[in-house]
Amino acid sequence: MDVLIIGGGVGGLTAALDLIGRGHHVTVVERKRYPFHKVCGEYVSNEVLPYLRRLGVDPAALGPASITQFLLSSPAGRTLTVPLDLGGFGVSRYTLDYFLYQQAQVRGVEFHQGATVTDVAFVDDQHRITLADGRVLQARVVLGAYGKRANLDRQLQRPFFTQRSPYLGVKYHLRLDFPRNLIALHNFADGYAGISAIEEDKYCFCYLTTRQNLKKHGTIPAMEEQVLARNPRLGSILREAEFLYPQPEVINEISFAPKNCVENHILMCGDAAGLITPLCGNGMAMAIHGAQIASAHVHDFLAGRTTRATLEAHYQRDWQTHLGGRLRVGRAVQGLFGRSFLSEAAVGGLRYWPGAVRGLMRRTHGEIF
Repeated sequence: MDVLIIGGGVGGLTAALDLIGRGHHVTVVERKRYPFHKVCGEYVSNEVLPYLRRLGVDPAALGPASITQFLLSSPAGRTLTVPLDLGGFGVSRYTLDYFLYQQAQVRGVEFHQGATVTDVAFVDDQHRITLADGRVLQARVVLGAYGKRANLDRQLQRPFFTQRSPYLGVKYHLRLDFPRNLIALHNFADGYAGISAIEEDKYCFCYLTTRQNLKKHGTIPAMEEQVLARNPRLGSILREAEFLYPQPEVINEISFAPKNCVENHILMCGDAAGLITPLCGNGMAMAIHGAQIASAHVHDFLAGRTTRATLEAHYQRDWQTHLGGRLRVGRAVQGLFGRSFLSEAAVGGLRYWPGAVRGLMRRTHGEIF
Protein backbone atom coordinates (compact mmCIF):
# COMPACT_ATOMS: atom_id res chain seq x y z
CA MET A 1 0.00 0.00 0.00
CA ASP A 2 1.02 3.64 -0.32
CA VAL A 3 0.17 4.99 3.14
CA LEU A 4 -0.68 3.41 6.48
CA ILE A 5 -2.06 5.71 9.18
CA ILE A 6 -1.83 4.59 12.81
CA GLY A 7 -4.80 6.11 14.61
CA GLY A 8 -8.19 7.10 13.29
CA GLY A 9 -8.84 10.33 15.16
CA VAL A 10 -9.46 13.69 13.55
CA GLY A 11 -5.86 14.06 12.30
CA GLY A 12 -5.54 10.54 10.92
CA LEU A 13 -8.95 10.63 9.24
CA THR A 14 -8.32 14.04 7.68
CA ALA A 15 -5.01 12.83 6.25
CA ALA A 16 -6.74 9.69 4.94
CA LEU A 17 -9.38 11.78 3.16
CA ASP A 18 -6.74 14.08 1.69
CA LEU A 19 -4.52 11.27 0.42
CA ILE A 20 -7.32 9.07 -0.93
CA GLY A 21 -8.52 12.14 -2.81
CA ARG A 22 -5.09 12.42 -4.43
CA GLY A 23 -5.35 8.85 -5.71
CA HIS A 24 -3.30 6.94 -3.14
CA HIS A 25 -4.06 3.61 -1.47
CA VAL A 26 -4.62 4.43 2.21
CA THR A 27 -5.13 2.15 5.21
CA VAL A 28 -6.05 3.27 8.75
CA VAL A 29 -5.42 1.12 11.84
CA GLU A 30 -7.59 2.16 14.81
CA ARG A 31 -7.55 0.35 18.16
CA LYS A 32 -11.19 1.20 18.94
CA ARG A 33 -14.40 0.77 16.92
CA TYR A 34 -16.41 3.73 15.67
CA PRO A 35 -18.18 5.62 17.08
CA PHE A 36 -16.45 6.32 20.39
CA HIS A 37 -15.80 9.14 22.85
CA LYS A 38 -12.44 10.80 23.51
CA VAL A 39 -11.18 13.13 26.21
CA CYS A 40 -11.08 16.39 24.28
CA GLY A 41 -12.24 19.99 24.63
CA GLU A 42 -14.24 19.64 21.38
CA TYR A 43 -13.70 23.23 20.22
CA VAL A 44 -12.23 23.84 16.76
CA SER A 45 -10.98 27.15 15.38
CA ASN A 46 -12.57 28.25 12.10
CA GLU A 47 -9.09 28.27 10.54
CA VAL A 48 -9.75 24.68 9.37
CA LEU A 49 -13.04 25.27 7.55
CA PRO A 50 -11.71 26.04 4.03
CA TYR A 51 -9.56 22.90 4.10
CA LEU A 52 -12.37 20.66 5.34
CA ARG A 53 -14.65 22.08 2.65
CA ARG A 54 -12.04 21.35 -0.02
CA LEU A 55 -12.01 17.77 1.23
CA GLY A 56 -15.81 17.63 0.95
CA VAL A 57 -16.40 17.18 4.68
CA ASP A 58 -17.94 20.47 5.78
CA PRO A 59 -18.82 20.04 9.48
CA ALA A 60 -21.88 22.26 9.01
CA ALA A 61 -23.74 19.04 8.19
CA LEU A 62 -23.31 18.04 11.85
CA GLY A 63 -25.05 21.10 13.30
CA PRO A 64 -22.08 22.38 15.32
CA ALA A 65 -22.34 25.28 17.75
CA SER A 66 -20.94 28.61 16.56
CA ILE A 67 -18.53 30.02 19.17
CA THR A 68 -17.61 33.70 19.10
CA GLN A 69 -16.72 34.72 22.69
CA PHE A 70 -14.12 33.63 25.25
CA LEU A 71 -14.44 33.95 29.03
CA LEU A 72 -11.66 33.30 31.57
CA SER A 73 -12.23 33.06 35.33
CA SER A 74 -9.81 32.96 38.27
CA PRO A 75 -10.21 30.44 41.11
CA ALA A 76 -12.15 33.07 43.07
CA GLY A 77 -14.51 33.64 40.16
CA ARG A 78 -13.22 36.93 38.74
CA THR A 79 -13.70 37.00 34.99
CA LEU A 80 -12.61 38.60 31.76
CA THR A 81 -14.34 38.25 28.40
CA VAL A 82 -13.00 38.92 24.91
CA PRO A 83 -14.28 38.18 21.40
CA LEU A 84 -12.71 35.34 19.40
CA ASP A 85 -11.30 37.12 16.35
CA LEU A 86 -11.65 34.17 14.00
CA GLY A 87 -14.30 32.26 15.91
CA GLY A 88 -14.75 28.53 16.06
CA PHE A 89 -17.25 25.72 16.26
CA GLY A 90 -18.10 23.06 18.80
CA VAL A 91 -18.75 19.44 17.89
CA SER A 92 -18.17 16.22 19.82
CA ARG A 93 -15.41 13.83 18.80
CA TYR A 94 -18.02 11.06 18.90
CA THR A 95 -19.91 12.79 16.08
CA LEU A 96 -17.06 14.37 14.10
CA ASP A 97 -14.76 11.34 14.02
CA TYR A 98 -17.63 9.04 13.04
CA PHE A 99 -18.63 11.42 10.24
CA LEU A 100 -15.06 11.56 8.90
CA TYR A 101 -14.74 7.78 9.18
CA GLN A 102 -17.93 7.22 7.18
CA GLN A 103 -16.79 9.63 4.49
CA ALA A 104 -13.35 8.00 4.28
CA GLN A 105 -14.83 4.50 4.10
CA VAL A 106 -17.18 5.48 1.26
CA ARG A 107 -14.24 6.93 -0.69
CA GLY A 108 -12.19 3.75 -0.45
CA VAL A 109 -9.98 4.07 2.64
CA GLU A 110 -9.32 0.63 4.14
CA PHE A 111 -9.87 0.31 7.90
CA HIS A 112 -8.62 -2.15 10.51
CA GLN A 113 -10.74 -1.41 13.59
CA GLY A 114 -10.13 -2.94 16.99
CA ALA A 115 -6.48 -3.40 15.96
CA THR A 116 -3.28 -2.31 17.70
CA VAL A 117 0.11 -1.69 16.11
CA THR A 118 2.86 -3.31 18.19
CA ASP A 119 5.89 -2.67 15.97
CA VAL A 120 6.97 -0.59 12.99
CA ALA A 121 10.24 -1.53 11.31
CA PHE A 122 11.84 0.35 8.44
CA VAL A 123 13.63 -1.99 6.02
CA ASP A 124 14.67 -1.47 2.39
CA ASP A 125 12.82 1.86 2.15
CA GLN A 126 9.55 0.23 3.29
CA HIS A 127 7.70 0.16 6.59
CA ARG A 128 6.83 -3.25 8.02
CA ILE A 129 3.92 -2.88 10.46
CA THR A 130 3.05 -5.66 12.91
CA LEU A 131 -0.39 -5.82 14.54
CA ALA A 132 -1.17 -7.38 17.90
CA ASP A 133 -2.96 -10.32 16.23
CA GLY A 134 0.19 -11.18 14.26
CA ARG A 135 -0.78 -9.70 10.92
CA VAL A 136 1.97 -7.90 9.05
CA LEU A 137 1.33 -4.98 6.68
CA GLN A 138 3.70 -3.05 4.44
CA ALA A 139 3.52 0.58 3.38
CA ARG A 140 5.73 3.11 1.65
CA VAL A 141 4.79 5.84 4.16
CA VAL A 142 3.48 5.64 7.74
CA LEU A 143 1.74 8.48 9.56
CA GLY A 144 1.52 8.30 13.35
CA ALA A 145 -1.78 9.89 14.40
CA TYR A 146 -2.48 7.78 17.48
CA GLY A 147 -2.87 10.53 20.04
CA LYS A 148 -1.20 11.59 23.25
CA ARG A 149 0.41 8.32 24.29
CA ALA A 150 0.63 4.72 23.06
CA ASN A 151 2.78 1.65 23.58
CA LEU A 152 4.29 2.35 20.18
CA ASP A 153 6.01 5.34 21.81
CA ARG A 154 7.83 2.89 24.05
CA GLN A 155 8.94 0.81 21.06
CA LEU A 156 10.20 3.99 19.38
CA GLN A 157 12.03 4.93 22.62
CA ARG A 158 10.54 8.42 22.65
CA PRO A 159 11.97 10.28 25.67
CA PHE A 160 8.68 11.68 26.97
CA PHE A 161 7.25 8.17 27.37
CA THR A 162 9.66 7.25 30.16
CA GLN A 163 9.03 10.50 32.07
CA ARG A 164 6.07 10.45 34.46
CA SER A 165 3.56 13.24 33.87
CA PRO A 166 1.40 14.56 36.73
CA TYR A 167 -1.60 15.46 34.57
CA LEU A 168 -4.93 13.75 34.01
CA GLY A 169 -7.94 14.84 31.96
CA VAL A 170 -11.65 14.35 32.66
CA LYS A 171 -14.54 14.94 30.24
CA TYR A 172 -18.33 14.98 30.49
CA HIS A 173 -21.16 15.83 28.16
CA LEU A 174 -23.96 17.73 29.83
CA ARG A 175 -26.98 19.99 29.40
CA LEU A 176 -27.02 23.41 31.01
CA ASP A 177 -28.48 26.89 30.70
CA PHE A 178 -25.33 28.47 29.26
CA PRO A 179 -24.62 30.74 26.25
CA ARG A 180 -24.20 28.69 23.06
CA ASN A 181 -21.66 31.13 21.58
CA LEU A 182 -19.28 31.16 24.56
CA ILE A 183 -16.25 29.06 25.44
CA ALA A 184 -15.34 29.52 29.11
CA LEU A 185 -12.17 28.51 30.92
CA HIS A 186 -12.39 28.34 34.72
CA ASN A 187 -9.32 28.01 36.93
CA PHE A 188 -9.19 26.09 40.19
CA ALA A 189 -6.42 24.88 42.52
CA ASP A 190 -4.03 22.73 40.45
CA GLY A 191 -6.10 22.79 37.29
CA TYR A 192 -8.61 24.42 34.98
CA ALA A 193 -11.85 23.43 33.28
CA GLY A 194 -13.38 24.39 29.94
CA ILE A 195 -17.01 24.39 28.85
CA SER A 196 -18.48 25.09 25.43
CA ALA A 197 -21.43 24.06 23.32
CA ILE A 198 -21.38 21.14 20.89
CA GLU A 199 -24.05 19.75 18.55
CA GLU A 200 -27.73 19.51 19.49
CA ASP A 201 -28.33 21.10 22.91
CA LYS A 202 -25.28 19.59 24.60
CA TYR A 203 -22.08 20.96 26.12
CA CYS A 204 -18.59 19.58 26.53
CA PHE A 205 -17.18 20.01 30.04
CA CYS A 206 -13.53 18.99 30.24
CA TYR A 207 -10.86 19.68 32.83
CA LEU A 208 -7.17 19.11 33.46
CA THR A 209 -5.75 18.51 36.92
CA THR A 210 -3.07 16.45 38.65
CA ARG A 211 -2.94 12.91 39.97
CA GLN A 212 -1.95 14.36 43.33
CA ASN A 213 -5.13 16.43 43.44
CA LEU A 214 -7.20 13.30 42.81
CA LYS A 215 -5.19 11.20 45.26
CA LYS A 216 -5.66 13.78 48.00
CA HIS A 217 -9.45 13.68 47.70
CA GLY A 218 -9.87 10.01 46.82
CA THR A 219 -12.51 10.13 44.09
CA ILE A 220 -13.41 12.34 41.14
CA PRO A 221 -16.77 13.44 42.67
CA ALA A 222 -15.06 14.35 45.96
CA MET A 223 -12.37 16.31 44.15
CA GLU A 224 -15.00 18.15 42.09
CA GLU A 225 -16.97 19.05 45.22
CA GLN A 226 -14.00 20.07 47.35
CA VAL A 227 -11.72 21.70 44.77
CA LEU A 228 -13.43 22.62 41.50
CA ALA A 229 -16.59 23.92 43.17
CA ARG A 230 -14.59 26.51 45.13
CA ASN A 231 -14.60 28.50 41.91
CA PRO A 232 -18.21 29.77 42.02
CA ARG A 233 -18.49 29.49 38.23
CA LEU A 234 -17.60 25.81 38.39
CA GLY A 235 -19.74 25.27 41.46
CA SER A 236 -22.74 26.53 39.52
CA ILE A 237 -22.02 24.15 36.62
CA LEU A 238 -21.56 21.15 38.90
CA ARG A 239 -24.79 21.89 40.80
CA GLU A 240 -27.05 22.81 37.91
CA ALA A 241 -25.97 20.68 34.93
CA GLU A 242 -27.62 17.50 33.76
CA PHE A 243 -24.77 15.04 33.23
CA LEU A 244 -25.50 12.87 30.21
CA TYR A 245 -23.53 9.77 31.10
CA PRO A 246 -22.85 8.32 34.54
CA GLN A 247 -19.07 8.09 34.37
CA PRO A 248 -16.70 10.63 32.80
CA GLU A 249 -14.07 9.83 30.21
CA VAL A 250 -10.66 9.94 31.92
CA ILE A 251 -7.11 9.87 30.58
CA ASN A 252 -3.86 9.75 32.60
CA GLU A 253 -0.23 10.62 31.90
CA ILE A 254 -0.94 13.64 29.70
CA SER A 255 2.48 14.98 28.71
CA PHE A 256 3.19 18.42 27.28
CA ALA A 257 6.88 17.66 26.84
CA PRO A 258 8.34 18.45 23.41
CA LYS A 259 8.24 15.61 20.87
CA ASN A 260 9.81 15.02 17.48
CA CYS A 261 7.41 15.11 14.55
CA VAL A 262 9.44 12.44 12.68
CA GLU A 263 10.46 9.21 14.44
CA ASN A 264 12.13 6.29 12.63
CA HIS A 265 10.78 7.67 9.32
CA ILE A 266 7.21 7.87 10.71
CA LEU A 267 5.57 11.27 10.21
CA MET A 268 3.78 12.16 13.45
CA CYS A 269 0.51 14.13 13.36
CA GLY A 270 -1.73 15.67 15.98
CA ASP A 271 -1.02 14.92 19.63
CA ALA A 272 1.56 12.29 18.63
CA ALA A 273 3.68 15.16 17.26
CA GLY A 274 3.05 17.54 20.13
CA LEU A 275 0.26 18.29 22.60
CA ILE A 276 -0.87 21.87 23.16
CA THR A 277 -1.98 22.70 26.68
CA PRO A 278 -5.79 22.59 27.02
CA LEU A 279 -5.59 26.11 28.45
CA CYS A 280 -4.90 27.28 24.89
CA GLY A 281 -7.29 24.79 23.34
CA ASN A 282 -7.47 24.14 19.62
CA GLY A 283 -5.62 20.83 19.49
CA MET A 284 -8.18 19.54 16.98
CA ALA A 285 -7.40 22.37 14.56
CA MET A 286 -3.69 21.70 14.96
CA ALA A 287 -4.20 18.01 14.19
CA ILE A 288 -6.12 18.90 11.04
CA HIS A 289 -3.48 21.41 9.96
CA GLY A 290 -0.71 18.89 10.61
CA ALA A 291 -2.56 16.35 8.47
CA GLN A 292 -2.78 18.87 5.64
CA ILE A 293 0.95 19.59 5.81
CA ALA A 294 1.85 15.89 5.93
CA SER A 295 -0.50 14.94 3.08
CA ALA A 296 0.95 17.52 0.70
CA HIS A 297 4.52 16.34 1.29
CA VAL A 298 3.57 12.64 1.20
CA HIS A 299 1.84 13.15 -2.13
CA ASP A 300 4.96 14.75 -3.62
CA PHE A 301 7.04 11.83 -2.37
CA LEU A 302 4.69 9.15 -3.70
CA ALA A 303 4.52 10.97 -7.03
CA GLY A 304 8.32 10.74 -7.30
CA ARG A 305 8.92 14.47 -7.05
CA THR A 306 10.96 14.29 -3.82
CA THR A 307 13.12 11.85 -1.92
CA ARG A 308 12.32 10.40 1.49
CA ALA A 309 14.98 12.60 3.07
CA THR A 310 13.37 15.67 1.51
CA LEU A 311 9.91 14.51 2.57
CA GLU A 312 10.99 14.23 6.20
CA ALA A 313 13.03 17.44 6.24
CA HIS A 314 10.28 19.52 4.63
CA TYR A 315 7.61 18.09 6.91
CA GLN A 316 9.67 18.89 10.00
CA ARG A 317 10.36 22.40 8.72
CA ASP A 318 6.73 23.20 7.90
CA TRP A 319 5.39 21.57 11.07
CA GLN A 320 7.68 23.73 13.19
CA THR A 321 6.85 26.84 11.16
CA HIS A 322 3.09 26.50 11.48
CA LEU A 323 2.61 24.57 14.73
CA GLY A 324 5.79 24.48 16.83
CA GLY A 325 5.50 28.06 18.06
CA ARG A 326 1.92 27.48 19.21
CA LEU A 327 3.07 24.64 21.48
CA ARG A 328 5.85 26.76 22.96
CA VAL A 329 3.44 29.61 23.75
CA GLY A 330 1.01 27.10 25.25
CA ARG A 331 3.65 25.71 27.60
CA ALA A 332 4.61 29.23 28.69
CA VAL A 333 1.02 30.29 29.35
CA GLN A 334 0.36 27.05 31.27
CA GLY A 335 2.73 28.27 33.96
CA LEU A 336 0.45 31.22 34.76
CA PHE A 337 -2.57 29.11 35.60
CA GLY A 338 -3.57 26.20 37.81
CA ARG A 339 -1.97 27.83 40.86
CA SER A 340 -4.32 30.03 42.83
CA PHE A 341 -2.05 33.03 43.44
CA LEU A 342 -0.71 33.22 39.89
CA SER A 343 -4.14 32.59 38.37
CA GLU A 344 -5.70 35.40 40.42
CA ALA A 345 -2.86 37.76 39.51
CA ALA A 346 -2.98 36.84 35.81
CA VAL A 347 -6.75 37.24 35.46
CA GLY A 348 -6.71 40.37 37.61
CA GLY A 349 -4.12 41.98 35.37
CA LEU A 350 -5.34 40.74 32.02
CA ARG A 351 -8.94 41.85 32.59
CA TYR A 352 -7.65 45.43 32.19
CA TRP A 353 -5.57 44.50 29.14
CA PRO A 354 -7.88 42.64 26.72
CA GLY A 355 -5.51 43.33 23.85
CA ALA A 356 -2.90 41.11 25.51
CA VAL A 357 -5.42 38.29 25.86
CA ARG A 358 -6.33 38.52 22.18
CA GLY A 359 -2.65 38.60 21.28
CA LEU A 360 -1.99 35.41 23.23
CA MET A 361 -4.96 33.75 21.58
CA ARG A 362 -3.71 34.71 18.12
CA ARG A 363 -0.35 33.09 18.95
CA THR A 364 -2.05 29.79 19.81
CA HIS A 365 -4.35 29.86 16.77
CA GLY A 366 -3.35 29.72 13.13
CA GLU A 367 -4.31 31.42 9.92
CA ILE A 368 -7.00 30.11 7.62
CA PHE A 369 -5.54 27.49 5.29
